[in-house]
Amino acid sequence: MAEERERSLVKSEDWWAVWIGLFIFVLSLGVFLKLDLLGWAVKTSVWINLSKALAPASATYKALPGVVSLLLTYVFLLVVMSIGARVLGASPGRFAVGFTVIFWLSYLSWIIGHYAYIAATPDTRAKFGITSSLSLTGEAGFIVALILGLIIGNFFTGFANYLKEAARPEWYIKTAIVILGAALGVKASQALGLATAVMFRGLCAIIEAYLIYWALVYLVARRYFKFSKEWAAPLASGISICGVSAAIATGAAIRARPLVPIMVSSLVIIFAVVELLILPFAAQAFLYKEPMVAGAWMGLAVKTDGAAVASGAITDALIRAKALAVQGIAYKPDWMLMAATTTKIFIDVFIGIWAFVLALIWCYYIECKPGEKVRPIEIWYRFPKFVIGYFLTFIVMLAISLSGPAALNTANAAIGQADVFRTLFFVMTFFSIGVISNFRTLRQEGIGRLAVVYLVCLFGFIIWIGLAISWIFFHGMKPPLA
Repeated sequence: MAEERERSLVKSEDWWAVWIGLFIFVLSLGVFLKLDLLGWAVKTSVWINLSKALAPASATYKALPGVVSLLLTYVFLLVVMSIGARVLGASPGRFAVGFTVIFWLSYLSWIIGHYAYIAATPDTRAKFGITSSLSLTGEAGFIVALILGLIIGNFFTGFANYLKEAARPEWYIKTAIVILGAALGVKASQALGLATAVMFRGLCAIIEAYLIYWALVYLVARRYFKFSKEWAAPLASGISICGVSAAIATGAAIRARPLVPIMVSSLVIIFAVVELLILPFAAQAFLYKEPMVAGAWMGLAVKTDGAAVASGAITDALIRAKALAVQGIAYKPDWMLMAATTTKIFIDVFIGIWAFVLALIWCYYIECKPGEKVRPIEIWYRFPKFVIGYFLTFIVMLAISLSGPAALNTANAAIGQADVFRTLFFVMTFFSIGVISNFRTLRQEGIGRLAVVYLVCLFGFIIWIGLAISWIFFHGMKPPLA
């Protein structure tokens, strides 16, 4: 059954992230044909007067009230996501109700994060008539969403369980990453040399991290904590590679019992929240003079796609705000996010290959069974399909943007509309991560010894090796100036 779902283009959450992300991307390209197909989507601005916080993304729809724009955005996403959820086997009614709650609470968090006393940077305070603010930029809404989600997930567990049908952070973030590819393609066209360096160095960094992380975690789990190979391999993949996806792929590759990757995945999610709450602020405090190091560090150190890319987004906002306040330097947004996303994407690309390698080792050397073979097609089955969507939107938008100044201007208008949805998927990811992260899970599931291994490895060497590798490959690189 699992293999059949991997083969299917419609039964996989990964593929639905591709289809929905590409659907929104294609609609945004309507501006090239003078068709403003997404301009009605809501754009959120920093506000001191709430009535001025909402507006349509395009001037074509400037007569549309901001509240109506928000309602249209909600209805559009509800319909699109409900179609995907139904095909994926979710209860349509329960998903619709859960998604509605998640959307509105996420957007409430987003609007709170844009309050001027929280979000306004030093250069914009005068515009709002204020003399001080937290200078967190609007991305503070991500933090608000995470905290609200954690409150629900840990203190209102019945409500959280009701929302779980729609609380799908991996689906939301993968869809957002597909859309993000387009935005990064446009940005790459404006600083092609820097973008190429980020891609190449990101590839080098994750190969190094793969070989070091996995071997060390496996060694610690086996030698010092006496875990069996069945437990040590998924644990090593979950802690060192890509969290939930890697743990599940590894568990399937070595034919581990279903309980093993499930328990490892629970740990991954909980520790990812801890990293998400700590590392971006550590990066702001100590790495604001090395912004690209900070971005790559998030991609190498934080597990799960949702938490890693989310950490990159927060780090991007925090460091840009501090660089402006302390150094008077205004960096263009999203370049630190690009570094985080690039390293994480390359890590994801290798999941299928790594699972195939482990399957070979287990099949032929550890659990040898007469006549059993491992087919190369397993690489494709384990390959994270949303990566295809990311690179497709990136390449298409890069090619368009490089074709001339007029095309670049239109491309900027297109991604301005698509980014509305990318941002909403981001904030719903943060909220959903909080909802499904019940810190009592560790005690209830009796996985204390696993948690100790995770704690020792993560804070003992993974975070620091990730920082060292990020420094080696990204030291001295700076985002373009705004």
